[in-house]
Amino acid sequence: MTAEILEPRRRPTQERSRVKFEQLLQVSRQLLLEVGFESFTCEEVASRAGLPIGTLYQFFANKYVIVCELDRQDAVPVKEALEEFAAEIPSLDWLKFLNRLLDHVAQLWVTDPSRRAVWHAVQSTPATRATAALTERELAAEAARILAPLTPRTPRARRKIMAEVIIHVAYSMLNFSIRDGQEHTEAVIELKRLLAAYLLTAEQVDA
Repeated sequence: MTAEILEPRRRPTQERSRVKFEQLLQVSRQLLLEVGFESFTCEEVASRAGLPIGTLYQFFANKYVIVCELDRQDAVPVKEALEEFAAEIPSLDWLKFLNRLLDHVAQLWVTDPSRRAVWHAVQSTPATRATAALTERELAAEAARILAPLTPRTPRARRKIMAEVIIHVAYSMLNFSIRDGQEHTEAVIELKRLLAAYLLTAEQVDA
């Protein structure tokens, strides 16, 4: 049975509604970071936003939909960074560009610790996991396009899987890099090593 993909009930088109929508998401992000997902409630979000609970429910059916929308928000700057990287490919210096890309993306996690809170929240149910996986696959589609000129002998189907692995590993490692007691810089260095080694062996014939 396929898990439900969680989407807002509606996305606002008018400026006034867009302001409320974004305000609810901003408050939700801060609340999630403060109290964690188990204690996170729609009622508290609406109260902190200074909006009626009915306004929240016009957009979001429940808190699971909210965290999935936050996860989509978090994917936007990552997609933009991938698009910038794509403009540099093909290049003989692609490893240098890859390191620069990872440094740039890693800063998103350092400057916004709520990303890790969102990532943990979307692991909470089959529906949130399925929705987050779809968001990851959309990023992976961009990564697969970037991989094409770097791995010309690799079949398209394998390249698709490789891109999904790269995105998932990168997300997991970046969340690992900012956990308590973890040295962020060292974790990012290891991520660079992992991805560089993976890509450098990509064109080898499978055993």
